[in-house]
Amino acid sequence: MKRTKIEALLPSVFRRTAHLGSPLFALLQEMEEQQEPAEEALTHLDAFFDPYRAPHRFVPLLARWVDLDKLLGESGDDLAAGSFPPGLGRLRELIASAAYLSRWRGTARGLELFLETAMGVQGFEITEVPPDAEGRPHPFHVAIRAPESTEPYRELIEQIIEIEKPAYVTYDLEFGEAKQSE
Repeated sequence: MKRTKIEALLPSVFRRTAHLGSPLFALLQEMEEQQEPAEEALTHLDAFFDPYRAPHRFVPLLARWVDLDKLLGESGDDLAAGSFPPGLGRLRELIASAAYLSRWRGTARGLELFLETAMGVQGFEITEVPPDAEGRPHPFHVAIRAPESTEPYRELIEQIIEIEKPAYVTYDLEFGEAKQSE
């Protein structure tokens, strides 16, 4: 807040003594300088709530607000080393898509969308109730094929699968290019 605005809030008896060189003038000047960072932040407050414009240090807080804190590092304040393909960009995308993705939670489509958003690549295949080794349907099981380029992020992919699938569902994860449909 500018010194003149602060000064306007004072009773008139004080305002009369707030001239250059007075202790009150110096105090008001210091108040203006102390409040400047907060005023600057308030001027751009909307940027803090936009995952694409939020400062780097604020993104983990946004992630916690939309229940993505399970994907953060152990401290909960930053990403685990190497956890996301190129840093915060993918996490920002997940935060921006969180409301939409939550509509699909617990479904094969939701898991596919979540993985594609988190990894930034298409080509995840999810087969519900795949056949077992003897060719019979394997209930409450999914087979997930991830693009080969995502293999360095296996730990993150497994973490996402555990978070997004229903608790009673088991899964197999393999990496490779998508199978061609016949």
